[in-house]
Amino acid sequence: MKKGLETYLYSTVGVAAMFAILVAINIIGSRAKQRVDLTAEHAYTLSAGTRAILAKLDTPVQIRFYCTRKENRMPLDLKAYAQRVEDLLGEYRQASKGQIEIQKLDPEPDSDAEDSAKLDGVEGQMLPDGERVYLGVSVTMLDQKEALPFLTQDRERLLEYDLSRAISRVAAAEKPVVGIMSPLQLAGMPSNPMMARMGGGQSQKPWLIQSELGRDYTVKTVEMTVDKIPDEVKVLVLVHPKAISDTAQFAIDQFILRGGKLIAFLDPLAVLDRGAGGPMGPSSSSSIDKLLKSWGLAFDSTKVVADMNYLSKTRQGRAPALLTLTEKAVNKDDVLTANADNLLLAFPGAFTGTPSEGLKETVLLKSTTDSQLVEPMMAQMSGEEIIKSFKSSGTEYALAVRLTGKFKTAFPEGKPKAADPKPDGKPPEPASTDAVLKESEKENAVVLIGDSDFLQDQVVAQETMNPLGGQRMFIPVNGNLAFAQSAVDQLTGDENLIKVRSRTSRERPFTVVNKMQTDAEERYRSKIKELETGLADAQRKLSDLQRAKSSDGGPGQRFILSPEQQQEIANFRKKETEVKQQLKLERKKLRADIDSLANRLKWENIAAVPFLVALGGVVMAVQRRRKQAAR
Repeated sequence: MKKGLETYLYSTVGVAAMFAILVAINIIGSRAKQRVDLTAEHAYTLSAGTRAILAKLDTPVQIRFYCTRKENRMPLDLKAYAQRVEDLLGEYRQASKGQIEIQKLDPEPDSDAEDSAKLDGVEGQMLPDGERVYLGVSVTMLDQKEALPFLTQDRERLLEYDLSRAISRVAAAEKPVVGIMSPLQLAGMPSNPMMARMGGGQSQKPWLIQSELGRDYTVKTVEMTVDKIPDEVKVLVLVHPKAISDTAQFAIDQFILRGGKLIAFLDPLAVLDRGAGGPMGPSSSSSIDKLLKSWGLAFDSTKVVADMNYLSKTRQGRAPALLTLTEKAVNKDDVLTANADNLLLAFPGAFTGTPSEGLKETVLLKSTTDSQLVEPMMAQMSGEEIIKSFKSSGTEYALAVRLTGKFKTAFPEGKPKAADPKPDGKPPEPASTDAVLKESEKENAVVLIGDSDFLQDQVVAQETMNPLGGQRMFIPVNGNLAFAQSAVDQLTGDENLIKVRSRTSRERPFTVVNKMQTDAEERYRSKIKELETGLADAQRKLSDLQRAKSSDGGPGQRFILSPEQQQEIANFRKKETEVKQQLKLERKKLRADIDSLANRLKWENIAAVPFLVALGGVVMAVQRRRKQAAR
């Protein structure tokens, strides 16, 4: 009895102690609020850039999360995505240390929440059954407001970036100023009254990229002859700087060193810029050689990239130097290109070299190894000529890159000695008296794209007339315009936005199952090919027999099958039946393998862990009994 009482007391004390330990751990854990993200891609961890943006908030930000909650209205996949959005918003609130307030609203039909959603710019999505569901976010700080009208699953990789950008924008006091610097007339050109009287001199409309940027930013035209980029310009968009002077490059150099960001569209062959020669004049090229050299890069303005995997098809035939980029060409791990698709580059150039010390290069767009550099003159000729003489270089050429880090001046000796005269004959603007900077104080960013035709209206959109208003309208035909706008969005926002990674999709593919299916499909393809080969052989033999029959017996004998033809048809049908049976067996084996794998995974995940725990308990009990028996 004494031993039994001791055992009972020890067990009671042990259970009580374990209960006290669990309670203490939960209390300490709830106070500490330390979270551990064990996912391979850190899907539940905010990036360093987002945390830096939240750390700078000094005014409360209210986020209204509009989500349809009714079970029978929200599709299951969208409901699961809404939960992930809600989880991410919880991460924002926790990381903001009280500066982020989350308000969850269910916009039921004809409710105050639905009216609030409309006022906030959040839009409902119509389902096939006519029901309208909401899944959007409104971010507000004081009188500033940004809306994400509807959160689609195809932008899940950019969800963190979209939220962080919205917070960064409402925290900004005014619209950023974007400068556009180019010898081309992106801002358009008014008509000449004298030429108009003579039937010419029609006005030129602003480029579509200029008009679209004007909706979100204050756009300022920067002349190619400036000595200094205006201080209010936050991002400079440099388009096809042909024959750029040292003075202009020095102005850009100092602009970058004092914190301005640059997006440069260079070109070895600007086919849509014919210069002073008119529509039939020669094409031009552009580069910023002095700046690139100081950054450790080079851009060959005498060579064009041709790629056999991204060649486009035109009315003249195949064009290997007119690149239609697929998802394989873009960097899916970068925010800027994570959602980029269907980009068109007309005769682009390549960036080579190794970034200078203190700079980091991120390749945004690239060719495949089945590419080579060709002469611009040859690139404009028939694409078939390039294909005939094509020799793969085995190199993936960088078509667009981003440099980040601390930049050093490309003019260590100071300002250029002489300023270039203006094209109109006027004296150059007086040189700036500001001190010459040698190195940037903070990290900065420069985006370089090896094509300027990338932005031309003829490339990015198709012009049509609005049937209702009679005004011209543009329909995007590729992702070029969205890419350019995204680049400006990223650089005009908080500098920490550049560090915000694209979050990976939460869909986890069953790689083993997919591999089994791929292997089986390979076998299918071989069987199908065998079937098609047999069919072609049989048809050829039938044709041979038919010709022989016609030549022997005249035209009237073509419709009478000979014994040889009948036997050939019987053999083919027998072979076709055998192959179909083999395909059926392959499919049956595939289903059996997948079912076996699924059952094994279920047993391993559902039964294996409890079994191991139970086995451990049994082993411990046996050892304990042995110790008690030894006493």
